[in-house]
Amino acid sequence: MYRFAPSPTGDMHIGNLRAAIINYICSRQEKTNFILRIEDTDKARNIAGKEEEIKEILKLFGISWQHYYIQSENLKFHRQMALKLVSEKKAFACFCTEEELNTKKEEAKRQNKPYRYDGTCENLENIQVLENEKPFVIRLKKPKDAMKFKDFIKGELCFEPENIDSFVIMRADKTPTYNFACAVDDMLEGVTCIIRGEDHVSNTPKQEHIRASLDYEKPMNYAHLPIILNEEGVKMSKREAHSSVKWLLERGILPSAIANYLLLLGNKTPCEIFTLEEAIAWFDLKKLSKAPARFDLKKLLQINREHIKKLDDESLNAYLKTDKNLASLAKFYTQEASTLIELKEKLDTIFSKKDFNEFEKECAILKEALEKCESRESYDEFKQDLMQLSGLKGKSFFMPLRILLTGSIHGPELNELYPHLKPFIKELARKA
Repeated sequence: MYRFAPSPTGDMHIGNLRAAIINYICSRQEKTNFILRIEDTDKARNIAGKEEEIKEILKLFGISWQHYYIQSENLKFHRQMALKLVSEKKAFACFCTEEELNTKKEEAKRQNKPYRYDGTCENLENIQVLENEKPFVIRLKKPKDAMKFKDFIKGELCFEPENIDSFVIMRADKTPTYNFACAVDDMLEGVTCIIRGEDHVSNTPKQEHIRASLDYEKPMNYAHLPIILNEEGVKMSKREAHSSVKWLLERGILPSAIANYLLLLGNKTPCEIFTLEEAIAWFDLKKLSKAPARFDLKKLLQINREHIKKLDDESLNAYLKTDKNLASLAKFYTQEASTLIELKEKLDTIFSKKDFNEFEKECAILKEALEKCESRESYDEFKQDLMQLSGLKGKSFFMPLRILLTGSIHGPELNELYPHLKPFIKELARKA
């Protein structure tokens, strides 16, 4: 059982999407269920509407799920599990104030030591707990032995008890911390493999310790995906525009191209251009590199051009929002345009009113000739007919013709462009 567990606190990051795609692929390969869980317990940071946006984005990428959970709806279970741990003396109420803890943290800093909870409240007598009226959190007692787990990408990882510490599992407002809610939910939902970013490596021993303390014995598999770096080789920040999946989609990059590119990062693939469905046949989690992957927008745009070319006419016309069949023309222009937005701009220029500039007279003559000219199979035949009808030649012929047909004085060779423009010659003449 695999899961994707995003928080509705901002735009989906490409690192999150990569995790979603890989979890989905692995679930399909193993013919097991895929869970979508919205981790919404951080009420202060949640953004209205992001939950639906997450679902819509996943659907665009062809990712479906069999089970859907809202984490906050499991609150009663989180509280029950926390109380169970307290009753079994595996967890305890901690009355230390933020001020007291900060003082101890500062002292540890002055001594150049890592701060660890000193156990002030761990051994309070029951009567001391009951008579204490201060707000409290619940802490899980640190493990007695080292925590070890295997990672498909990183190999075996080991954490000593002092590096896990007696950490908070329930806040003073009776809501669970991230690690506690996550660990309990994965247990309740029967998750068997967790694939997520390597920034969660430090959370894994805590979540393992939580489940072990709750006597959960089913083994959990892990894979922590290397971070994605930006073009400068620095960890990609959520503040960088192209780290947002929404931003990439709005710029006219196809979902299939984004998925293709994210699966290429730090991976050995049998081919460079592929679909998500094709990747399911050969993807191997163990072949992913341990090293961080560098994001290259130019490479993504090159892959996007290839995916545009692979689209069937109906799909491409739908993306371009046109009632004409412009698919062939659009694919031709991928030599100059990398996104759907750029293609649409090219096509809008071709089919809009033209600016004749200094060729106004020649364009008027050519426009009249175009109305009379019959559609010919080859560009050479079309050109010869048009020259005879217009009486123009040389620069006085070719430059005005390019303006009439494309709206620009620069661009691809007309003989290469003609087969794709041929169905629209009369329309372009009328619109000129």
